[in-house]
Amino acid sequence: MAPPPTFSPGRRTALAGSALLLAGGLFGAPRRAAAQAQPAAPAADGPHLLPPLPYAVNANEPSIDATTMELHHGKHHAAYVSNLNAALKEHGRLAALPLEELLVNLSEAPESIRTTLRNNAGGHANHAMFWLIMGGKGGAPQGDLAEAINRDLGGLDKMKADFNTAGARVFGSGWVFVTVDRDGKLALTSRPNQDTPLMQGQKVLLGNDVWEHAYYLKYQNRRPEYLAAWWNVLDWPRISDRYAAAKAGTLKI
Repeated sequence: MAPPPTFSPGRRTALAGSALLLAGGLFGAPRRAAAQAQPAAPAADGPHLLPPLPYAVNANEPSIDATTMELHHGKHHAAYVSNLNAALKEHGRLAALPLEELLVNLSEAPESIRTTLRNNAGGHANHAMFWLIMGGKGGAPQGDLAEAINRDLGGLDKMKADFNTAGARVFGSGWVFVTVDRDGKLALTSRPNQDTPLMQGQKVLLGNDVWEHAYYLKYQNRRPEYLAAWWNVLDWPRISDRYAAAKAGTLKI
């Protein structure tokens, strides 16, 4: 049996940088000046990196305050990346897998690290998606995505209402998602903790974080108010890019 692949620090950094460049192609080019974007995080001690925010921390105000964005991205998401890299340190074969492949193959991970991988790889993927779909002005989708929402989810207003209801019903911490398959069909689902539909081989069009750290500084216990306000900061052109990538088979996380 061949030994697991190993990577020098330089090789690992190059791979991570390539992955970030690829992700930029999958999700669409940044739509804001680079001067407004947050700087990239320092190189991580492992194959996974904290992606920079593609906009300023105050870009989602007043719906999501800058302090929440700073803590959510720079502390919570960063901790998921750090814990994930630490868990993978002695597991070269798993460390070499792209994030989406790691998530769908969790059952192959040693039991001693499986829960840690589930929580932290899931948290990394969920948050990497989350930052990319925000920073916009809300409104409504256009074109093929609008048609799919009308066809599969009863229109934008019904989708929002059903999504917000599902988010309010999550007990404790979790996420609400709209998934998309290769045929472009949409579905609404929720997951506990940092679980993600990626674990079942599904693709995520968009999702909202209903952990308290996502909203408590501004909304305290008023989760429904946060859910309603979140639609104001969605970047529908970027989400439409994700929809097209899903149908093309190139959407990763």
